Formats: sequence, structure tokens, C-alpha cells
Amino acid sequence: MDRIEMSKKELERLRVIGEIEAGRLSQGLGAVQLGVTTRQMRRLQRRYEELGAVGLVSKRRGRPSNHCIDAAIRTGAVARIRERYSGFGPTLAAEYLCQDGYVFSKETLRTWMIDEGLWRASRGHQKGVHPPRQRRSRVGELVQIDGSLHDWFEGRGPRCSLIAFIDDATSQVMHAHFAPVESTQAYLDGLQAYIQTHGRPAALYSDRHGIFTKHDPEDAGPTQFQRATQALSIETIQALTPQAKGRVERLFQTLQDRLVKALRLAGVSTLEEANAFLPAYLARHNVRFTVLAAESENAHLPYDDDATTLARICAHHEQRILSKDLVLSFHRQRYIIQTGSRIRYDLRRQAVTVVSYPGGRIELLHGNELLPFRVFDAKQAVLPAVDDKTLNARVDEILCARTPWKPATNHPWHRLFEPDSKAGQLASL
Repeated sequence: MDRIEMSKKELERLRVIGEIEAGRLSQGLGAVQLGVTTRQMRRLQRRYEELGAVGLVSKRRGRPSNHCIDAAIRTGAVARIRERYSGFGPTLAAEYLCQDGYVFSKETLRTWMIDEGLWRASRGHQKGVHPPRQRRSRVGELVQIDGSLHDWFEGRGPRCSLIAFIDDATSQVMHAHFAPVESTQAYLDGLQAYIQTHGRPAALYSDRHGIFTKHDPEDAGPTQFQRATQALSIETIQALTPQAKGRVERLFQTLQDRLVKALRLAGVSTLEEANAFLPAYLARHNVRFTVLAAESENAHLPYDDDATTLARICAHHEQRILSKDLVLSFHRQRYIIQTGSRIRYDLRRQAVTVVSYPGGRIELLHGNELLPFRVFDAKQAVLPAVDDKTLNARVDEILCARTPWKPATNHPWHRLFEPDSKAGQLASL
């Protein structure tokens, strides 16, 4: 006897037709039970009368679907992934393959990549419970800022940090740039570029690193970044946990996958090339991930001063006191105020602000007055203070790498533990 394989649906049809053949059920009620029309019910019954149970089995069983993608296309797509998109996830690979003429869903590609050993589904890991927070309603009402130190060039270039400003209401990346380290100046440069493009945001949301807030109760002065935001009337908020600023944290998770691969395909290996590549990439990224704000009103405030004033605000400011000879010292160099034909006695013992720009240029300000000066000493190479976020980790690494000091066997310290020596007898007393 031949074996007939039937699905659950086909077995139900066989049962209903058996009831109809036995006279216990009408064709109309049988059609209702099977969810088909009476006409279709008659077709099924005729097929059963002609062929038996085999007539109820689908004739397409074992044959490929009419919507099945051709094997040659699958082979070409998989070969393209092996050749150019190695390490890509199914979603990102599907987007790039679409540009190459291979158009199919990410789930189809996911199945192929798993079958070919090019992708393995990750197991979800347990995370702590963090209550969600509603997005701000307007663009520019709250901008989250952070930096990510990562091997963005996959060994083709130096490790560097990506500084990013992302809008909380829309998830739009408003500004991003690569910097050697995540330092105060890197954030000030980002703030300057942001304001020149979009205006002043209402508030900036950051972590509690020393770049953004001081932790010394004896030092009440603001940090350089706080001073700049106060001068620009921008509120600063520090998050207590990384999850509180999850928008920018998730952005870096996305960019460490997608941006790294885009830089690889473009052959980018230096900071200069990466910063030139970034605007076009972010434009595509924002089209893909930006959402609409709840309100159409823009919360950015215009910046009315000129670019020179903005650059001065976003530079480093330090206070110095003029001597009675109108001289001050800064970074091992002395600067003499030039007063012309009239001696400025009113400047003696006065506080002067030294504005230090990234390129090394400085300005001297007394209030809002720009003071002319000349350099007295020859230029000296002075290492700037380090304030980037990797400082603590690098200090720990240096300390762990040091070999513990051990005194020599004839060191006087050992005599304290020799019972026969005078030092040992005194120590025991």
C-alpha cells in the first residue's frame, strides 16, 4: 500500500468529505466547516471520487514556489557578500546589495547567510530594566552629546574618537566629527560647528565626566565647556547613568557597525579623509533613521554675534595677573602689554584673560578690551594638559605595567629582620 503524506488541512478535508459521503453532512455545511465556497466543495468531492485521498493532496507539493528566487541570483548575491561585504549583518548587506542590483528582503538574505555560514543569529542577553523617557517635542530642545573611542579604521589608521551631537526629538545626527582624543577642545570644536550650522540648542545632555562638570567641592569655577555654554546661554544637563542618554549610546552601537564598514568600502584610513567622508554618510544615515518631531516648531535660538566672537568663546580661557611692569607669564613665556605712548597704570595687578586657540594663537583680554602685546621669551615646546576620557585608563595601564621594586639582598632594610643584628634586636624591642 502506498503511503500518502497529507497536511493537517488536507486531513480535515478528508474527514469532512467522508462525513458528506456517509450522508451525515450536507455539502453546504461542509463548505462552511472548511471555509470554502460550495462550488469549491463540489470540486473537492469530485476529485475525491475520482482519485481517492490522493486527489486532496496539493499538486504543488515538492515543487519550488513560483515566487522562488532563481538559484543563479542567490549564488551571485552570496558570492558578492563573501567578496565585498564580509562581516555585514543581513539588514546592512541587503541595503548595499540593493545598490548592486540584487533586490530582495533582508529576511531572505538572512536565511541564505545562515545556510552559508556567513551569519549567526545572536542570542539576546539579559538587560536591566530602565523605564523609558518621552522624547522632547521640538528639534533643538535637547541635544545629547558624547564621544566614542573605537578602532574606526580597523587597523588601517590610528584609533580615534567620534564626537557626536544627536537631537533627542528626532534622532537626527546634528553634528559629528573625528578627533584624536575625546577632549574638551574636541567638544568645543563640535559646539562651534553646531552653532554655525543650526544655531544654539536649548540644552545639551552629557555624562558626568570632568569635561562637563567639576567634582572638586573646593573648586567652584566652571569647566571650560561650562564656561562656553554659559556664555552662549545653553543649559547643560548631566546624566546619572549611561541609559539616561540612551539615544547617543545606541547611535554609537549603530555607527560602530555601519560606519566602520562604510569607511572600509571607501578606503578611508586617516582622520582628514574620515571627516571629509562623514557629511555625505550622515546625510544618508539621517534619511534612514530620523523620525518626525511631535511639534514642527524649531527650538534652536539664533546666534547673532559674528564668527570671531564664537571662536573666542569656544577657545580655552585662563586667568593671569599683570605685574606692575604689565607682564604676565603663560606656558613658560612672558608677554608684555604694549600701551603705546601712554603708560596704562590702570592695568597694573589687573586680571587678564588669556584666550588660547587650537592652532596655538593667543589673545589677551581685559574685560572686553583686546590688549596688544609682544612675546618676550623664545617660543618653548610645552605639552598641554591632558583631559581626555582615556587618561585614567592609560594611567592604570602604566602603573600595572611597572615591575614592583624589590630591595637588594644587602639593603639596610633587610637588617631589621635579622635576629642577630643590632637593628633587629632594637626592632624586636
